[in-house]
Amino acid sequence: MIEIQAFLPHRKPMLMVDHIVEISPDHVICHFLIQRDNILLAEGFLDESGLVENMAQVCSSIVGQTYYEKDYNAEVDERAIGFISGIKSLRILALPQLGDLLITEATLSSQFDGTDYSICTMQVFSRVGESRCAEAEINLFLKMRNK
Repeated sequence: MIEIQAFLPHRKPMLMVDHIVEISPDHVICHFLIQRDNILLAEGFLDESGLVENMAQVCSSIVGQTYYEKDYNAEVDERAIGFISGIKSLRILALPQLGDLLITEATLSSQFDGTDYSICTMQVFSRVGESRCAEAEINLFLKMRNK
């Protein structure tokens, strides 16, 4: 497993991914254990915004791997900023519970790279075991800075 901090600028309490299980230039699988201290936990369940944030962070790791090189220092170096620029479709099927291991998979559908930014579209779904929790098509915008 790969620590997600090597691919994303997010840190607790907004980090919604624990590990990258598998990653390639166009596909990623990540794990996230839902713990009691999660700020998006409501009545024992990860809420809808938590699911969306998890999916967006998983998607960002695909493009983020090209921004974070070996000399990246997470303590002082903020190289990329990003945000969801659009959600084309979103289906919430179930909310994962406290203690569940959320498995999220994303596939890059399209990507446009500018001089210091990327715009991409991802297909993503999350599940607990074999039961799907959510699926979406998400557009992301990532911009380089301080490199």
